[in-house]
Amino acid sequence: MTIPTSPSSAIAGDAAIVTRGLTKRFGRSAAVDGLDLEVPYGSVFGFLGPNGSGKTTTIRMLLGLASPTAGAIRVLGHDLPRGLASVLPQVGALVEGPAFSSFLSGAANLARFDAADPTSSRRTRRTRVRDALDRVGLGAAAGKRAGAYSLGMKQRLGLAAALLGPRELLVLDEPTNGLDPQGTREVRSLIRSLAADGTTVFLSSHLLSEIEQVCTHVAVMRTGSLVTSGTLDDLRAQSAPRVRVRTPDAADATLQRLGLVAERVGADEWDAALREDLPVESVTAALVADGVRVRGIVVTGATLEERFVELTGEGFDVAG
Repeated sequence: MTIPTSPSSAIAGDAAIVTRGLTKRFGRSAAVDGLDLEVPYGSVFGFLGPNGSGKTTTIRMLLGLASPTAGAIRVLGHDLPRGLASVLPQVGALVEGPAFSSFLSGAANLARFDAADPTSSRRTRRTRVRDALDRVGLGAAAGKRAGAYSLGMKQRLGLAAALLGPRELLVLDEPTNGLDPQGTREVRSLIRSLAADGTTVFLSSHLLSEIEQVCTHVAVMRTGSLVTSGTLDDLRAQSAPRVRVRTPDAADATLQRLGLVAERVGADEWDAALREDLPVESVTAALVADGVRVRGIVVTGATLEERFVELTGEGFDVAG
């Protein structure tokens, strides 16, 4: 199948990334199968899925590192692969870990990356390299050999390479890999600041807490297909709300009588999915009527982890 390149025939819509029927086959196996994806401009878009779900293959196709078997791709208003030369200078990427010359300093490595960009200015190269290193907290290690960098420092250097110039789109594959808690917080803050400046961030991560704290939109893949996509709030809302009861007494009998499947989640806490037709006030009244001493009761939405397990049927492992 030929990949269509006409905007009118291939893709309609205004988004930073749009795919229609995107497919990648290896022999008889489809790593990505008919993917329809839309990443809004200015969003921080979390791309999730179990091992082997097709995330990395999708990212490689978005960056022109792999050719689709079928389907259409538009990035920043340009149809791919025809528009790659126009798109790539506007895209920063950190995919499958950074690769640097271990014998060169961090600054020298970035200078080489910058020199490889035909759109970059040699006159302002030193300033761009310095600013990129400062932005990821590597200014003091600019002159240190990259081979002596820790894993976390190498990851920061990869982020710096992605930020050498102004980018409309950042594609980040596991950007906090190898970072300590402080470094992880700093990267989250950096992503938020980039999004606040109008940069669209496409983020693949195995850390659900990271996705929940920084992303505005989420897509979930399973065995090469898109399971769901939308805002983070919409994804959570697709599950029934949950009720959590804090009490020193056994609350399971009452909750089960109300038709709820109760689980003890702490020494004095019980958790259950709340039926749509059962207001929390009725739960409280039933507990009190049964002599259960209620110290607290709260209704919460489903966590991203719970939704992920519901959608994929398995635990969270996004190495693929």
